[in-house]
Amino acid sequence: MSTTIEQFADLSATTLLRFATAGSVDDGKSTLVGRLLHDSKSVLTDQLEAVEAASAKRGQDAPDLALLTDGLRAEREQGITIDVAYRYFATPRRRFILADTPGHVQYTRNMVTGASTADLALVLVDARNGVVEQTRRHAAVAALLRVPHVVLAVNKMDLVGYEEAVFAAIAEEFTTYAAELGVPEITAIPISALAGDNVVEPSAHMDWYGGPTVLEHLETVPVSHDLTGCHARLPVQYVIRPQTAEHPDYRGYAGQIAAGTFRVGESVTVLPSGRTSTISGIDLLGESVDVAWTPQSVTLLLDDDVDISRGDLIVPSGDAPATTQDVEATVCHVADQPLAVGHRVLLKHGTRTVKAIVKDIPSRLTLDDLSLHPHPGQLVANDIGRVKIRTAEPLPLDSYADSRRTGAFILIDPADGTTLTAGMVGESFASPEPVKTDVDYDGWDF
Repeated sequence: MSTTIEQFADLSATTLLRFATAGSVDDGKSTLVGRLLHDSKSVLTDQLEAVEAASAKRGQDAPDLALLTDGLRAEREQGITIDVAYRYFATPRRRFILADTPGHVQYTRNMVTGASTADLALVLVDARNGVVEQTRRHAAVAALLRVPHVVLAVNKMDLVGYEEAVFAAIAEEFTTYAAELGVPEITAIPISALAGDNVVEPSAHMDWYGGPTVLEHLETVPVSHDLTGCHARLPVQYVIRPQTAEHPDYRGYAGQIAAGTFRVGESVTVLPSGRTSTISGIDLLGESVDVAWTPQSVTLLLDDDVDISRGDLIVPSGDAPATTQDVEATVCHVADQPLAVGHRVLLKHGTRTVKAIVKDIPSRLTLDDLSLHPHPGQLVANDIGRVKIRTAEPLPLDSYADSRRTGAFILIDPADGTTLTAGMVGESFASPEPVKTDVDYDGWDF
């Protein structure tokens, strides 16, 4: 192979960042995203002209950059974000996938969707209002989803006279709360999305701040993909058996590697059956290779004719997760209809879908103060709680803390295929530890 695993890991860490924006209503998320796209020269001319025309029609003198992300008619009419808006842009230093998520409490489930694959969560706070209930809710969701990096953007600093003391007080309150949740890293940045202060260019109004701008931080934050240390997992999507004259005995097991690496000659176990074999070959893009890693889509060939089908999980024999029919997890309920004890559902884990029943809902989490409501009986839309589920077949489950890919699942309504609930196996929050922060700059501390 021309590219080593270590080189590939380094390439991934420096070229792509997935991040999600969050915050309360009217904190300025869409304006920040629009400013970020505009000032980083990531907006096409026709897009900017359309925004300028729409802004002029409203009687605004300057273009409303929030319109670059609020694409739905209802969003534009109400001046809010309803759905998750994905945007793709790039700078010379890094490529970005951005998920602009809604701020309304009724759309908390959308924030879960946007942050589920994020490497970084950008939480906005209105400097005039400080940390509010929805700010704490979004911080808690980021912690639940194990988002590695959290940025606190204290917005609308222009409306509080760019006062350092206002920023310091908000940063201290948020950092204390996030530390209790076990958030591993927090960076606080004072900004004005409307005026452009500290978004792409440093602010001339806040000389007391010596940290990075939002874009500078996004370009330089380390995104760790420890490919050699992950638990290697390959959910089987398809069994390839051409049975042609050219390939009469070919039997391959295709899928996208969810984590880790696989090598020819490695002993592997197929779950949930527990059968073992050895990798005899790896096909990648029509060529044979000796090693493959996440997120490559590959076909594994084994020494033995093992009974393998879609939904099975191939793992290294010395690093296999336990299989179980009793699942305990933290879930966010995303459907309008409630999830209640006794409900029969489908549980989709990776490429495998099995029948299941909700045995118990031990608690519902109140994100305002992190208190627990014991045995609520049901979860309604946007609720986060603990559940116990019994599956009809054993599943190989990792803890969500160990793998965000193979430690996650969804619950589906068997009647119409509606997604009901997003689940994370294992403990709710990380254990609180000393949190790394980037908020102790020259001129002030706390």
